[in-house]
Amino acid sequence: MIQLPDGHFDGYIFDCDGTLADSMPLHYTAWCAALKEHECEFPEALFYELGGVPTEQIIEILNERHGHSMDPVATARAKEDLFLKMIPEIAPIESVVALVHELHGKIPLAVASGGKSEVVLKTLSALGILQKFDALVVAEDYARGKPFPDPFLLAAKRLGLQPHQCLVFEDTQTGIDAAKAAGMQWVLVPQPSRKNRPS
Repeated sequence: MIQLPDGHFDGYIFDCDGTLADSMPLHYTAWCAALKEHECEFPEALFYELGGVPTEQIIEILNERHGHSMDPVATARAKEDLFLKMIPEIAPIESVVALVHELHGKIPLAVASGGKSEVVLKTLSALGILQKFDALVVAEDYARGKPFPDPFLLAAKRLGLQPHQCLVFEDTQTGIDAAKAAGMQWVLVPQPSRKNRPS
């Protein structure tokens, strides 16, 4: 079960990948396939470290670290096209999705993601929870992604709430840093065990 902090919150804001959707392994598979033609290495530890960072920004970071000159827009598109084909395989993070079902209609709920609109919409649809949210914030909606607070601040604004009234659910340190910067309380969602799962 998810352990919630003490206090009353008027709205809940959820990250998408790794928080609502057990999609991080599929994202990593798509990244490896997209970067293979550029002979660009992307260690799995770095991938998880950059969780929550917008796709194009990750490509800029990889270019800088490894001296590549990949086109951020084209490479991001290639990665997202590969991921979109795998969306039917996505499983829910069951404890968090159960919370969404339980709270829907009782308090306002939002998603604040570093993913592009098409990917986030299809992911939430595949999980059957797209209609549960009162507001969606995606990569196209802001200039500065996590760890900046902008995605969460915009989500609070769209819910009609002040930042301190919101509770954030995140699976990465980058996302937690963004929640702290927004002045919001947060819950760290543990990653599912990979035991007995096909790799």
